[in-house]
Amino acid sequence: MFRGRLCTLIFGVAALLLAGAPPTYAAEPYLGTWKVTSAVVAPWADQARKPDQAEMKSLVGKTVTFKPKEIAGPRALACKGPRYKLSDFSADMLFQGAFGEMHAKDSALDPVKLAASVGFQGASWKVLETGCATEIDWHFVDPATLAIGLNDYVYVLKKQ
Repeated sequence: MFRGRLCTLIFGVAALLLAGAPPTYAAEPYLGTWKVTSAVVAPWADQARKPDQAEMKSLVGKTVTFKPKEIAGPRALACKGPRYKLSDFSADMLFQGAFGEMHAKDSALDPVKLAASVGFQGASWKVLETGCATEIDWHFVDPATLAIGLNDYVYVLKKQ
C-alpha cells in the first residue's frame, strides 16, 4: 500500500513539472511586472526647491519588470544582475532612513505619520533591496503596491 501511494505521489509531482508548474522563484512577491501609477513630492524634499517634473512625468505610466537576473524598465530603475534581499523595515528606516533623519532634525516629525502621508499603514513593511548601482529600495505598501523614493519624489507602482 505504501509503495502505491509513493508511486502516485511521484507521478503527481512529475505531472506538475511537465505541465509547466512555476519554478521556485515564482513565489517571490516582487517578480513580475509593475506599473508606475503616480508620483508625489516626497516629504523630505526641500520646500524651497521644486523637484524635476520632467523626470517624474517620464516615469509615470512606465512599467518595471522584476526578473530573477534583471530589473527591466526605464534607465533610472533598470538593473542587470540584482542581488535581491527582502527585509522588514520600520517607518524610520523607509526610503533609506529619510523619515528617521527628519525625526532626528525635528522631534515633532513622527516617522509613522510621515510614512502614512505617502500611503503606508501599520508599523513594519517588507522592503526589497537589490544591490543595484541605482541604490533604490522598493517598499511594499501592500502585496500589490510598491513605493520608491527617487530625486525628491515618491513613486507608486501597482502589480500588473
